[in-house]
Amino acid sequence: MAPAPTSSNLPTIVFLHGFAESREVWTSFTRSFPDDYRLLAPNLPGHGTNLAPVPDFSMEAQARYVIDYLGQKDCASPVLLVCHSMGGYVALALAERWPQRVAGLALINSSALADTDEKRQNREKNIGFVERHGVAKFMESFVRPLFAPVNRDKLNDARALLEEIGKATPETTITGALRGMAARPDRTRLLTSAKFPVLMVAGKHDVAVPFEDAVRQAAMPAEGHALFLEGSGHQSYLEQPEQTRRAVLALAGAVFGK
Repeated sequence: MAPAPTSSNLPTIVFLHGFAESREVWTSFTRSFPDDYRLLAPNLPGHGTNLAPVPDFSMEAQARYVIDYLGQKDCASPVLLVCHSMGGYVALALAERWPQRVAGLALINSSALADTDEKRQNREKNIGFVERHGVAKFMESFVRPLFAPVNRDKLNDARALLEEIGKATPETTITGALRGMAARPDRTRLLTSAKFPVLMVAGKHDVAVPFEDAVRQAAMPAEGHALFLEGSGHQSYLEQPEQTRRAVLALAGAVFGK
């Protein structure tokens, strides 16, 4: 009789949250996942309860943190990375440096493109606002537009969750992460050369990742999958969770042969 599987040798899905978020954003989304997957969701440096001093908020440094985290969790096999926004930027940096650790990649409201000049300027404006007015005031205006217009008043609990997590995020994390995202390079070549399946989840009303950019990138991988959501903005895993969950689980089935 074969030994019963332990959590460390189950197929592993790693959830990487976005900017000014924490691992808590995945709690509801992952609640109904089958128990034959191992689910890991770290707090990225400076986020959630991970408040040790952070000398480097670059995507590359955060990718190194994720690799170290996987080592601490005794996870040596390739993993499926499911990532929202900045989490996707971190995952792409990880895939560039450690491609052997990636079994598949789901980019939820994320992009392999570098910031445009306009986007970098907007990040600098946000840094200036935070430094003048504080994190709480920033979050009061930052979170609401991330949802599609139809969801901004309807999904009050989800919006309140993001605002609460965001307001608890240190100012040094907010400004450091904004600078780290602005400095990241274009990594679309990773999509075109990917040896693993890639899922692109895009919201039609995403104000952070233009829908047209996401559609174009979805066609780049050799084994590409896409979920285009008419009723979502930048928070698809909260705005249309059932559809997003089904797409992620279908990708997991393709990656791990389930």
